[in-house]
Amino acid sequence: MSSYTIAIIGRPNVGKSTLFNRLVGQKLALVDDTPGVTRDRREGAARLGDLDFTIIDTAGLDEGAKGSLTARMQEQTETAIALADALFFVIDARMGLTPNDRAFADFARRANKPVLLLANKSEGKHGEIGAMESYALGLGDPIQISAEHGEGMGELYDELAKLMPVPVEEEDEEEPIAEEWTDEEIATRPIRVAIVGRPNAGKSTTINYLLGEERLLTSPEAGTTRDSISVELDYKGRDFRLFDTAGLRRRSRIEEKLEKLSVADALRAIRFAEVVVMMMDSQNKFEEQDLRITDLIEREGRALVLAVNKWDLVEKRGGMIGQLRTEADHWLPQIKSVPIVAISGLMGEGIDRLMAAIQESYKIWNKRIPTAALNRWFEDAIGNNPPPAVSGRRLKLNYITQTKARPPSFVVFCSRADAVPTSYLRYLTNSMREAFELPGTPIRITLREKANPFAHKRKRPN
Repeated sequence: MSSYTIAIIGRPNVGKSTLFNRLVGQKLALVDDTPGVTRDRREGAARLGDLDFTIIDTAGLDEGAKGSLTARMQEQTETAIALADALFFVIDARMGLTPNDRAFADFARRANKPVLLLANKSEGKHGEIGAMESYALGLGDPIQISAEHGEGMGELYDELAKLMPVPVEEEDEEEPIAEEWTDEEIATRPIRVAIVGRPNAGKSTTINYLLGEERLLTSPEAGTTRDSISVELDYKGRDFRLFDTAGLRRRSRIEEKLEKLSVADALRAIRFAEVVVMMMDSQNKFEEQDLRITDLIEREGRALVLAVNKWDLVEKRGGMIGQLRTEADHWLPQIKSVPIVAISGLMGEGIDRLMAAIQESYKIWNKRIPTAALNRWFEDAIGNNPPPAVSGRRLKLNYITQTKARPPSFVVFCSRADAVPTSYLRYLTNSMREAFELPGTPIRITLREKANPFAHKRKRPN
């Protein structure tokens, strides 16, 4: 676990355990409407975006006679506060402030630790009002969240990042190389697939069709899935591990990077997956949030398949699939020729094509290109379009080698790495994608300067 520790505190039944479960990505803490379900403090390894920390769920702060169960529960809470580096003080925004909230706000201040005030259950008009009331606690601006629905995690990420120590970044050379597999393992081991997309795109419905049962709760209401759910699937003799995720939604007042807009456990599922199915609603496809999610998948280096769901609701006409292909290449030039499949998760239309696309993308993601073929392509690519001259000097690209797969990654040795334009790297990437049939997978090309064999012969100053 991370050495940075946060204790969740507050009066009973404000949603502390729900928040704990969301941050650890598992239902470790029992949640019920009855106050006092949590009695002992519970620790877990939590993650929010790229922040790792230890989280402690505590019993609701309450008053009780010395030696009673309630008093012992409070002792556990006080111990958790003593162990913590910072506190999440949680209130129920729908209920508004209570005398207990005010009393325990004083308790939190006396702890002399950083405190983030979380106004939980803030969805809706009543939640907004309660959140505004919480300014009276004197604990700073409230962060409006819904631990149950995953809302407000972006704001929480921003404020928590200000408190936590900056992690020491490793040099690129020390970055661990992704695990490689033999051809036999690639063909037989279960493929880890995350199904992601905006709320109500039909992710759970599609997985239920694949499983042949109502394994996952579905509803027309957005936000039914709240945590990443993992299920095993044998589809026509091939094993898969599917992750259904909470819909990645954008709060209207948050405008920056995707980590602010997204549910933490869905991001974790993307990082754990090998292939990610980005599911879009046929009625509202390629919207801004779809593009942001897709960009994150590419940056995380995962194989990608686009699924346009609810195709049964579309009035069919000639050339529609071709139009989808054109739209995908227009909106996603960084992953040109990404597989795109029209499906109906409810009716089962296109499911065979989707599963075939997943398997093909997985195979490409694991692909290694023979060295001889790679060098022939490299010579032709440079011959057809030489790198530009910079400051009157021609750039020299010497040779290329593949360092790993998962995703396909390459190093180009050259004379002046910092002078090679991004546009030329994009040219090499697109040329390689076409030459070696690498649709739907990120391609990593790193530039490295070739050592100068005459550097040691330079004249020394007198």
